[in-house]
Amino acid sequence: MKALEKFMQKVKPKSDGKFPIAHAVWDGTYTFLFVPGHTNKNGVHIRDSVDLKRTMIIVVLALIPCLLFGIYNVGHQHFLAIGDCLSSDHVCDLFMDKFLFGAMKVLPLVIISYGVGLGVEFVFAAINRHPIQEGFLVSGMLIPLIVPVDIPWAMLAVAVVFAVILGKEVFGGTGMNVLNVALVTRAFLFFAYPTKMSGDKVWTNTDLAEGEHLIDMYSGATPMGNAANGVMEKMPSLMELVVGFIPGSIGETSVIAIGLGAILLLFTGIASWRIMLSTFIGGYVMCLIFNAAAGDNLFMAMSPVHQLAMGGFAFGLVFMATDPVTGTQTNSGKWVYGILIGILAILIRVANPAYPEGMMLAILIGNVCAPLIDHVVINSNIKKRIKRVKTA
Repeated sequence: MKALEKFMQKVKPKSDGKFPIAHAVWDGTYTFLFVPGHTNKNGVHIRDSVDLKRTMIIVVLALIPCLLFGIYNVGHQHFLAIGDCLSSDHVCDLFMDKFLFGAMKVLPLVIISYGVGLGVEFVFAAINRHPIQEGFLVSGMLIPLIVPVDIPWAMLAVAVVFAVILGKEVFGGTGMNVLNVALVTRAFLFFAYPTKMSGDKVWTNTDLAEGEHLIDMYSGATPMGNAANGVMEKMPSLMELVVGFIPGSIGETSVIAIGLGAILLLFTGIASWRIMLSTFIGGYVMCLIFNAAAGDNLFMAMSPVHQLAMGGFAFGLVFMATDPVTGTQTNSGKWVYGILIGILAILIRVANPAYPEGMMLAILIGNVCAPLIDHVVINSNIKKRIKRVKTA
């Protein structure tokens, strides 16, 4: 590491040189590898190995179980579709073939997400002559995990450019954005290319090699798609939803993999347990309300645990509702914020057939409401303190 640091210092370009983007790239690489050797200039001198980059890297590590499971599940669903894997009970058949096939489909999406997103970050860093911002380390991993496996690469690249520029940079960059960048990417894809983000054909790769063919009666519909269409007899069991060998977005299908990431985020204190718990409570309460008014509607009558294990609810609860930039900052506000997201997610999912997965819109609405929630909480605290002073 000493030799690497010495080499990095040797090739360090001038910050005021003719090519500011070169310094931006060097600075981003150096601070990714090593703890910065400078302190603040405002009189508060704090040096800590856990800076913003290290915090972001911990979140990326928390996403690794979802990535690895998603890679394998992409291969599993493909071989299931062409009949080489007899059923979902034979998940370990052709293990390496499934994993390698999934890697060939998923890793290009990760490379495009990081390559395009960081490219935009480098350009803005060079134009504004500031260091590379670290926020896209997480967004770059989230984006490929919340899209279908067969999303065209060009569409993904356009969506990433749109989200980074209009979702973050126009607000001032990392720490200033109002909306979660990964969800802005998904929303852009959903509204700009709806046929590539919905339906039965986008969730499972069905590219056929010579001699391959889809098995009879094959359907690549997700559990959410079946539920929205009233096809409840094809609904996976609770155990199948928890394990995750079902069609869906790359990283959102396995509650177990998501739970492993949640444990790391909670253990390190990076994610707010208040937001996670309150989002779960909000969703659970909304499910109970629908259960009470279900009548003959089987989707509304679905048990709360089954409902919350389905779709992107768990993934959004753990990795996107807890975004410290776009979420609420006050402790009381986090409870209101989480409950709002949980209620809206189930409400949109069940009551609006146009949006069978409501978590995306619920979190974006929560992002917009977060500043107002904090404002109300802070003003309420101020009034209480003034009242106590007057009473004293």
